[in-house]
Amino acid sequence: NKSQDSGIAEMEELPVPHNIKISNITCDSFKISWDMDSKSKDRITHYFIDLNKKENKNSNKFKHKDVPTKLVAKAVPLPMTVRGHWFLSPRTEYTVAVQTASKQVDGDYVVSEWSEIIEFCTADYSKVHLTQLLEKAEVIAGRMLKLSVFYRNQHKEYFDYIREHHGNALQPSVKDNSGSHGSPISGKLEGIFFSCNTEFNTGKPPQDSPYGRYRFEIAAEKLFNPNTNLYFGDFYCMYTAYHYVILVIAPVGSPGDEFCKQRLPQLNIKDNKFLTCDEEDGVMVYHHAQDVILEVIYTDPVDLSLGTVAEITGHQLMSLSTANAKKDPSCKTCNISVGR
Repeated sequence: NKSQDSGIAEMEELPVPHNIKISNITCDSFKISWDMDSKSKDRITHYFIDLNKKENKNSNKFKHKDVPTKLVAKAVPLPMTVRGHWFLSPRTEYTVAVQTASKQVDGDYVVSEWSEIIEFCTADYSKVHLTQLLEKAEVIAGRMLKLSVFYRNQHKEYFDYIREHHGNALQPSVKDNSGSHGSPISGKLEGIFFSCNTEFNTGKPPQDSPYGRYRFEIAAEKLFNPNTNLYFGDFYCMYTAYHYVILVIAPVGSPGDEFCKQRLPQLNIKDNKFLTCDEEDGVMVYHHAQDVILEVIYTDPVDLSLGTVAEITGHQLMSLSTANAKKDPSCKTCNISVGR
């Protein structure tokens, strides 16, 4: 029959895997185990594992027993670790099905029926992966320039709404999905985005912005000081020559601080390549990296009375917006190798 022609024979004796369990899921690996009847168990020499990205509800519904699978693995004690056989993507839904197989002397395989298909989702980047991103970002951060304020641009209506409905305080909101696909802060961390980059020639914030003509400016020490912790969040580009670094500032002991402590590499506020805060002659002095665009997330509410809101004189450059921006997966500067 057809399956014998393809080098895979079919016999009922081999046990069909059932009750599949996926465990120890990371962004690029997982462990898989299953139950099977003891009959003919000693004949099993290999496992066939079919892993697919979950495209839609019906993409994997009809599985043909005679289709060669994507992974032929030697039968090892379960659970079996799957790592490096595919380039698994972080935070991605997959479907998986399993066969047991027995290799014959002629090189053909006798196979069982396919198991049921189960679904799972890979994890976010771990601190280990984020530290790799951090080290890549440090390479291109450049020299440090002084800064004195953090700023946030929005439309006039945004600030009117804050005054009317939120008691004059900027409120944290859930971070969008911009940046690295495996970022543990996307869709989870609540905070307020601020910028802090300055123009090289003036030492002041640029007069242009992609986010609106009105700008809230606040003295740097109001948000960033020895009572706050600083974390590295992400490093990415959007098919552009310039790169973005996301940093998180969280008041010590706050819910945002606890969230970041478990998931993100912490930076020394006085000594790092991106954003520093130090005391000189009794005055707090601040510096930022010149060669990356910093996106700073502050995790607590911020009262508008702590700063000023004014209209900018420059342009609104929509093309520079990073809202839900997708990271360039081919850039060698800001991507790390996972899955191997």
